[in-house]
Amino acid sequence: MSRLDRLRGLLAGLWAGWLLCVALLATPAPFALLATSEAGRVVSRMLAQEAYTSLALGIVLVLLERRAVRRLEPGDGPEAVPMVGSQFSVGLLLALGAIFCTVLGYFGMQPLMAGARAGQGAFSFGQLHAVSAVLYVIKVVLVMALAWRNTATPGPSPTRRPSS
Repeated sequence: MSRLDRLRGLLAGLWAGWLLCVALLATPAPFALLATSEAGRVVSRMLAQEAYTSLALGIVLVLLERRAVRRLEPGDGPEAVPMVGSQFSVGLLLALGAIFCTVLGYFGMQPLMAGARAGQGAFSFGQLHAVSAVLYVIKVVLVMALAWRNTATPGPSPTRRPSS
């Protein structure tokens, strides 16, 4: 497994852990200890930090996935030829999907939720919160799948030489 593969697995695993920590530990705790309005402000701040972190990690992983797809094959020397075919991989699509969920789920939904709190808009705060939560769950699943794929031990391939 190359350093690039290890870095892709590490970052995807850290991202998945970060998302699970926010969802399972960090957001429920303030509601258990604080008044609802105060807990909502604390959780809102945590989710903002999570969204920006997700964007940063997602962009880095997209770049790493693109680099992994463009690696030269079958050798490292002058006989190496660029890989031909699609530049998209499952890992790239998983990372892009998680970024999409972040943009839509946080940056798209938060302004609508603020309006719903003020009595504006066609949807209630609860409906918008449910959509945002579903997008978060989808993002967690996508990032966990990315981490799983990136940490899998590659099987033998007839076009690749074993890495040392």
